[in-house]
Amino acid sequence: MIQIPKPDAEQLFRTYSITSFAVSKDESRIAFSTNLSGKYNVWGIDLGQHYPYPLTTQDQTPAYIRFDPVGRYILVGFDNDGDENVQMYLVSPHGGALQPIRTAPGRRHYLASISDDGNRIYYCSDKDNHMYLNGYVYDLETDSETILYEGAKAPTFLADVAKDESSFVTFSTYANTYVVAHVHQGDQRRCLTPDEGVVHVVSSLQYVGRQIVFTTNYGEDDAYVARFDLDTGEFERVWKPERGGAEQLVVHEPANVAYVSVSYGVRDALFQIDLKTFEATPIACPADVIAEMHIGESGALYVRAMRDIAPSNLYVRKPDGSWTSLTGNRVMGVAESELVPAEVVRFPSYDGLELEALWFQANPALANGYTVVWPHGGPQASERKTFRPFFQFLLLRGYNVFAPNFRGSSDYGAKFMKMVERDWGEGPRLDMVASIEWLIRQGMADRSRLFLVGGSYGGYMTLLLHGRHADYFQACVDIFGPCNLITFAQSVPDHWKPMMKQWLGDPDDPADRERLIQDSPITYLDGMTKPMLVIQGANDPRVVQAESDQIVAALRNQGREVEYIVFPDEGHGFMKKDNEIAAYKRIVDFLDEHRLP
Repeated sequence: MIQIPKPDAEQLFRTYSITSFAVSKDESRIAFSTNLSGKYNVWGIDLGQHYPYPLTTQDQTPAYIRFDPVGRYILVGFDNDGDENVQMYLVSPHGGALQPIRTAPGRRHYLASISDDGNRIYYCSDKDNHMYLNGYVYDLETDSETILYEGAKAPTFLADVAKDESSFVTFSTYANTYVVAHVHQGDQRRCLTPDEGVVHVVSSLQYVGRQIVFTTNYGEDDAYVARFDLDTGEFERVWKPERGGAEQLVVHEPANVAYVSVSYGVRDALFQIDLKTFEATPIACPADVIAEMHIGESGALYVRAMRDIAPSNLYVRKPDGSWTSLTGNRVMGVAESELVPAEVVRFPSYDGLELEALWFQANPALANGYTVVWPHGGPQASERKTFRPFFQFLLLRGYNVFAPNFRGSSDYGAKFMKMVERDWGEGPRLDMVASIEWLIRQGMADRSRLFLVGGSYGGYMTLLLHGRHADYFQACVDIFGPCNLITFAQSVPDHWKPMMKQWLGDPDDPADRERLIQDSPITYLDGMTKPMLVIQGANDPRVVQAESDQIVAALRNQGREVEYIVFPDEGHGFMKKDNEIAAYKRIVDFLDEHRLP
């Protein structure tokens, strides 16, 4: 009898990722960020041939990729081992060695736009203004640079530049839920929305002739499409989805058509908007979550999208409405039919607020009776129907997975998202407890067979739930989560600090400080009685290693069982495939070791 080994972590985690992409102006090729070699680089595909080839050997994650409009170079940004200090380079269209063009040790460079002739690079950086950022235009021909603006009051990002380069748009980011857009033209600076003092968000935008078309939730809970007339200064609402919020937007100007992704909690939908009549047509999409969109000059729509049982791939929708897959990224060793799709469940929290969660149930033939509870990161993010190799590996090892979207999660409207601001440790924590209790009452999980695993804010929530509700869990795994909200607030990147008061609180304010202490997991060391695994990236700029060092030392001083793994070449996440495999294999082995006899 022929016997083939069952898939293991190595196979599942050899599923590769695509994290960003660009389309050449003539639409003859794409360049994309992927870890096909085990480490991230830029790869290319000639459209019509579909065989990928490497363009860089940097072995770092590209932060952005952009083709020179006239074909002389590809512009790329790379950090170093997850430190997020992105430097700017040129590489030949055929690939090869990198040419540094904008670098500053320890600082970030964010690309906004390239001029139509490819000679001028528009970007912003914290190199001269660490907290609020400045905008620049760099001329490749003359090797000269001009400051466009100096950020003040809030971190100010360069969003887009008019095709004739006569104006540009900036985002002033006061918080994740408060992002104001301004158009700058000569000495004039105008807000795209009627009142910048009203808390709202402007996100995706594009110049369309003498107008700027964008998505915003100004005056609403969910985002919609609006436009701003550069000549009259008039703001106009264009189209609002019947449900959900407008997210990404791209416009094909010759046809006066916009394509808009709309978030419905854990899923996305896609619409085509006629910008003359404002009529919207739903478009079938080959995946559940749309991560990125670009429009070609031909009118073709290019997207990066994924499903919970299929990794990210690139697709193109031709002007005739037909979809074609440009990449064939798939899971090694497992048929799609063997993977477990998420069931979307809804239930009331402790105060009646409706929550949504993803429930992955292990195949009964493999089930071990245990459930892994996964609080997501962010916190103003959400768990969506995207492919997570870790979840599928847990399922193949017999574990169920439960991922609630607690208050403060994104994709449920502005009011819901704001609920976590200045309340990291009360409402969301009680939502997690209510979610677990609901799961147990439904008979979907055994109270004595629960594990807790989370990363980033999810790592923070793991630590907090462990300290305050340890009786629920057999063991806990914290992946780069902050343990002390005071030291966390003091150690975040400089350009995060202006946002911290609204997002988290002010450690220098006595009232806030008391609440931050109350919401800090390290306050509840006495309650952390279960075995714990802590994982950290040494270069993490968001949750610095000192946060994990702090909780591990405190637990060990109390004689608690805690295993600690630090990856010296990672930041806030796993960018090296071997590290990712090692981390998640160890997590699952750790859970196996702490199951009841």
